Amino acid sequence: MCSDVVIRAEGLGKCFRIYDKPRDRLMQAVRGRLARLGGGPAPRLYREHWALRDISFEIRKGECIGFLGRNGSGKSTLLQIICGTLAETNGAVNVEGRIAALLELGAGFNVEFSGRENVYLNAAILGLSRAEIDAVFPQIEAFAEIGDFIDQPVKTYSSGMFVRLAFSVAVHVHPQLLVVDEALAVGDARFQSKCLDRIKALKADGATILFVSHDVGAVRTLCDRAIWLDKGEKRLEGDVLSVTAAYMKFLFDDEEPEAGPAGGNKAAPPRHKQAIAHWGEAQGSILETTLVDGAGEAMSVVQGGEDFTVRIRCSLPSDVDVTSVSIAWSIKNLAGSDLIVATTWDNGFRFEPGMDGEVLAEFRLNNHLAPGSYMLAVALEDKASATVRYLEYIEGSLYFSSIWPGTVHGMFVPHVKQAISINSQIVATL
Repeated sequence: MCSDVVIRAEGLGKCFRIYDKPRDRLMQAVRGRLARLGGGPAPRLYREHWALRDISFEIRKGECIGFLGRNGSGKSTLLQIICGTLAETNGAVNVEGRIAALLELGAGFNVEFSGRENVYLNAAILGLSRAEIDAVFPQIEAFAEIGDFIDQPVKTYSSGMFVRLAFSVAVHVHPQLLVVDEALAVGDARFQSKCLDRIKALKADGATILFVSHDVGAVRTLCDRAIWLDKGEKRLEGDVLSVTAAYMKFLFDDEEPEAGPAGGNKAAPPRHKQAIAHWGEAQGSILETTLVDGAGEAMSVVQGGEDFTVRIRCSLPSDVDVTSVSIAWSIKNLAGSDLIVATTWDNGFRFEPGMDGEVLAEFRLNNHLAPGSYMLAVALEDKASATVRYLEYIEGSLYFSSIWPGTVHGMFVPHVKQAISINSQIVATL
């Protein structure tokens, strides 16, 4: 294996045998052995289910790879094979380095043992000596934040306490390879943020990370590349923004849209050349998006502190209740993370019955974005229910740059007033 390739999968496949009745499993073993002894063909009392088929990829040291796919797509099966807890049916996978895995809640914990005992047991399994565990234990205990429960049997733990302790062990044993499979979904928002920060720190230290999450935003924030699995096969592999955009489009297109009245507008809207993702129910259409300056001139470069306007021209759907329609937009960085989001709905505007035709929506703001490149996402939304329906969604409808004179820091550059006092005397106000 190449020195910087830590995982190589070649033609990986996994087949499970599905039995209709529990006794069929025993009968298969008995009759199969008798058939082998007699030289005849073995009976087949099962059906084959291929959880993975012909999966190949390489992951290099220090990469953070996101795995995407709906439930049942084979993500967890693949990670179990990589971690060695499940054997492949065909193909091969080679892995180098110490693996710390969070494949499922509490995996590897003995529920009768205390949290402290489980820490020592799991860290020892991962290759740490007693002295090394003694040295790192205070950090594990502090990060987990379970207090006196550290000396209670883990069978008394809540699901949140379980995952906090398991994650804390995994990230403090100096893993070369960290595998996280949806384990953070049960944690509260504050702890999830804390875990993501820790994962980023491990990544900065050169650890390789395999990250499974249904939160596309988290995948985009953490990962360099993504692999999309669908029905046990690799559907797409590439840079994280392109793969997540294609996956989100697939999820939306795969949903059954609600039927509208006969004669509704079902023609597909025109594609935008720059868009990296474009989906929706083809009801209504986003015709044009531009950024304009104070004089109404289109712009692609916005000066720091300058006012500019997001202008969206669209047609309203003819077969949707317009009173629930919202025009939405967001400014994203080139990793796809939302930085600024605004909608006509959230700003208190409602379309009235009978409104139709072409709409021009303008949103004015001052540029506080740090220097860099950004993109605009625009959407027509149906807010009639708690789950937003996208009538049309375009990610990457246009791209622009923000520039500032001099050196600035951070993601945003707000105007900050300051006052300096020495011995209770104000010496400067800015």
